[in-house]
Amino acid sequence: MALNGHEIRNGLKRLVDGMTGLKHDGRFHEPNLDGTAGDYISFDSWEWPQGVGLYGLIRLWLFTERDDLRQLVENWYEARFEAGLPELNVNTTAPMLGLSVLWAKTGNARWKPLLDDWATRVIAEMGRTPEGGFAHHVSDKVNDNELWDDTLYMVALFLASYGQASGRRELVDEASRQFLVHARYLSDTHTGLWFHGWTFNGRHNFARARWARGNAWITAGILDLFDLAEIATPVKDYLQGVLTTQVNALLPLQVASGAWRTLLDDDSSYEEISATAGIGYGLLKGYRLGLGTPAWRAAGLKALQAVMNNIDAAGTVLNVSYGTRMGHDLQFYRDIPIQPTGYGQALAILCLSEALQHVGAEEQAA
Repeated sequence: MALNGHEIRNGLKRLVDGMTGLKHDGRFHEPNLDGTAGDYISFDSWEWPQGVGLYGLIRLWLFTERDDLRQLVENWYEARFEAGLPELNVNTTAPMLGLSVLWAKTGNARWKPLLDDWATRVIAEMGRTPEGGFAHHVSDKVNDNELWDDTLYMVALFLASYGQASGRRELVDEASRQFLVHARYLSDTHTGLWFHGWTFNGRHNFARARWARGNAWITAGILDLFDLAEIATPVKDYLQGVLTTQVNALLPLQVASGAWRTLLDDDSSYEEISATAGIGYGLLKGYRLGLGTPAWRAAGLKALQAVMNNIDAAGTVLNVSYGTRMGHDLQFYRDIPIQPTGYGQALAILCLSEALQHVGAEEQAA
């Protein structure tokens, strides 16, 4: 049965409640390198899942203009800044994306020095691989000489967003460079899908895992890059070709439920909803922007149905795989546990928000 706008709006309301209610229950013990406790679940923690979560909430605010969402987000940032920020790395940069979009819209002078300083430090201090890629250094591990899909969503989109809004063109150019370097080493020329990671130490793609959420970061990330900043035409044309090739590989791998499996081309791996939401969001957005075919939209709406079927009464997105380190064999990915997270909530929010611009438009025209 086709979803309607009312059902999607109700789903969005529940998703926000589910996100703000997330709490770490002690199941995962992942201490940071500085000895502090790592919390990748609770809403009030400054880490990458929460960063993606804030971006989803801000995107929803931009679409709905709900003052309560803006206030929720501003209060979150105020509280985190008052408590003190963690050390800069790839994953602790993720919350800066949402703040950049918020600042670009509101013009609140409170945020600009913080954004400016963080962006400058990213360029100057973040670890680099050969060819200038950002090494995937995170709070609990230094992954020297490694490129991961995730880095583009956690760092490059922030640079693009803030660079565009502030007039610092060098930041947009750095974001473009990161997408190009990562595409060179992570895009699988045989299938068109993306591998999870690459290491210059031995020059290989680890397990050669065509991991679903990593691919979702790319489908959504390339389109968000185009949306957040003015990208030079040759770079944009190149990345659009990469995206089209990836989507052409993704479409046949969508299962009957509308979902994608956590290892995209492995029938023994489980269906994973955060990736499904991210890919669905990208497909629908790509079609709306005129970059995709009607097949993109059809697959995006099937993904939407799968996401809606996995939102429980409390607004929690089910069947989301926990934060995934780099696997050295494919069984590692099959064994990642299921855990509600901020990025699961946020990717679902992005998918449903984008869907309203399709389903909502149909209903208004009826």
